[in-house]
Amino acid sequence: MKIWQLSPAASPEFISAHPELHSVVLQLLFNRGLTKPQDIKDFFNPPDSYDPFLFKNMTAAVDLIIKNIKSGNKIVVYGDYDADGVTSSVILWETLNILHAQADVYLPDRVSEGYGLNKPALKTLFEQGTKLIITVDNGIRNKEAVAYAKELGLEVIITDHHSLPENRSDLPDCLYINPADIEDNYPWPFLAGVGVSFKLVSALLIKANLPDSQKKLIFDKCLDLVAVGTVADMVNLLGENRSLVQSGLKILNLGRRLGLEELIKTAKIKNDRPLEAWNIGWQIGPRLNAASRLAHANSAFSLLATTDAAEAKQLAEELNERNNHRQQITAEITASVEEQIDPQNVPLVIIALAGAEDVWNEGVIGLVAGRIAEKYYRPTLIVTRVEEKDGQPGFKASGRSIPEFNLIAAVEESGEFLDKYGGHPMACGFSLIGEKNLADFRQKILTEAAKKLELDKLYPKLNIDVELKIADINLALLDDLNVLSPYGQNNPQPRFASYNVYVDDIVTMGTDKQHIKFRFSSGMASIWGVAFGAAQTYQALKIGDQLDLVYYLDINDFNGRREPQLKIIDIRPSEIKK
Repeated sequence: MKIWQLSPAASPEFISAHPELHSVVLQLLFNRGLTKPQDIKDFFNPPDSYDPFLFKNMTAAVDLIIKNIKSGNKIVVYGDYDADGVTSSVILWETLNILHAQADVYLPDRVSEGYGLNKPALKTLFEQGTKLIITVDNGIRNKEAVAYAKELGLEVIITDHHSLPENRSDLPDCLYINPADIEDNYPWPFLAGVGVSFKLVSALLIKANLPDSQKKLIFDKCLDLVAVGTVADMVNLLGENRSLVQSGLKILNLGRRLGLEELIKTAKIKNDRPLEAWNIGWQIGPRLNAASRLAHANSAFSLLATTDAAEAKQLAEELNERNNHRQQITAEITASVEEQIDPQNVPLVIIALAGAEDVWNEGVIGLVAGRIAEKYYRPTLIVTRVEEKDGQPGFKASGRSIPEFNLIAAVEESGEFLDKYGGHPMACGFSLIGEKNLADFRQKILTEAAKKLELDKLYPKLNIDVELKIADINLALLDDLNVLSPYGQNNPQPRFASYNVYVDDIVTMGTDKQHIKFRFSSGMASIWGVAFGAAQTYQALKIGDQLDLVYYLDINDFNGRREPQLKIIDIRPSEIKK
């Protein structure tokens, strides 16, 4: 059961103060807290990309890079294995090579190395002749690793967007560029890792001795990946990020990057419609992330960087197949976890452990945790077995939470039983050694949950932006709503509700009849609505039923016809029967 929560109505004064905007658009702005004239102006006309030299260390970082380029020193871009880290790495590596740097890239292995700088990798890079390490999307908490790099004789520049250590004495002793640093005063603190990498690229181009026309070509060449990394990393899509993604989507739709175009074609993503932010978040990003979840991120990097058509095709097919395999593995592990859950007695925190003979893939257990947490509306920890250490079994886990429970705070309270851990209120990861530590951790986390959660209040909330009548839905409304895109964090795709509508027709679709389509009516107005993958969920509904609906609005283009349709989120019997 989901609790439907309709947003409070905006005041008549607010609506009347902006006659140039549709009342539904104004309600959506109100729901997002954009009520001041300047906030609304900035939303529709987001600031152009800020001067990269507003970062306090940018000038020194650019000077250090230029010095190493002129000296012919080897520079390594040290990235991360997710879509944000890979896109960050590609745009910086490409730009350095254009500027005639001796540049290479290093992406750590998700399983064997984990996130951030590590000493064995640094030692190897040093032995290979590297002189300068530039991190992207990582490094701000790697004080010890940076100190080791400097002992070896490496110079280090950190570019990152993650939160800084609480104690500034724990910052790495090197140049760093991070918009999250409150002492830096950069105007937009919510850049993704690729956004910070783009700032460094921009600064390098400003200083470069190149014609302005060539600088613009290089600048534009980065923007498609800036959009991909920013959306995929689920950062705030207001402010400067909104501007970057808008510009990046324009470049993305021009089809200039061979690897992305091949991936879009192979995965059948575009369907003759311009790509939008949701295509990145739900289709492109997962395929790039699949590289490191099941193997290594190098294949995603190569896909985005290649200029060879045959290689692009081969890599796109590989990543698409890897994503299909990832989906299969995720479904299999999810089914195994479901076997451990009693639906009639769901605990305050779901903690599922791989069986003694099972080895759940570390790269997907976070996805499984997210599915289970969403279905049962409980904090969820998925624990898999890893190599023994000191004769005791090893365990790794990934967790996802609900708004009512600060997961990382609870994990920190249980830190005495853990080997390593990290995360934020809604997600975490940790490792531990030994069955006793696992048992003690389980007990501690359940105790913490009992202090914070009330079982009878644990129901998922479905936030609804606006109530609409079926008669209100038309192409003109959808055109008005387009001004709100691109959608993402802090500007979610609007959810609408219609009450007391009737089912006039039902059609199942798909090769396995897994989708279901309804014709809904209210009064003289009617509209089609589609529930993808939910034919079984709504199989009991019949023509004549009176229902309440929650949905997104979409456009159905079919056989030259263009008409609005509903993308169903939830359906329930009407509370008021007529």
